[in-house]
Amino acid sequence: MNKPLDSIDNPRRALLALFPALALTDSASAQDAVKIAPSGYRVALENAHTRVLEFTSRPGMGVCGTGMHSHPAHLSVALTAAKARVKLPDGKTFQAESKPGDVFWSEAETHEVENIGGKDVHALIIEFKSIAPTKS
Repeated sequence: MNKPLDSIDNPRRALLALFPALALTDSASAQDAVKIAPSGYRVALENAHTRVLEFTSRPGMGVCGTGMHSHPAHLSVALTAAKARVKLPDGKTFQAESKPGDVFWSEAETHEVENIGGKDVHALIIEFKSIAPTKS
């Protein structure tokens, strides 16, 4: 599961892993969060090494996409508090919360997430691009 940079309990860690939708796993690589949900995502920075997305979700909406969807591994920074209902591919559901300033690494995953906190959720999602090693 996710490996947080600080100690975060499992439900909160799971919520944090749900914010991003950078580019999706190989099975859904045609999807790009900015293209499929342009009202929720803004490219804050992109260069040859990194892509940083700024994400916002309104109450009652999907936190990081619509319906069941997948994400690649990524680094996330929660900018606001959040409360969400999470549904996994096996049908299990749970609620999770986060606080502003939580920073974490998340491996690739598939889920469906709903913002149930009554407030907008705001986060930065950082994707690191593959870079060929330089020859010495």
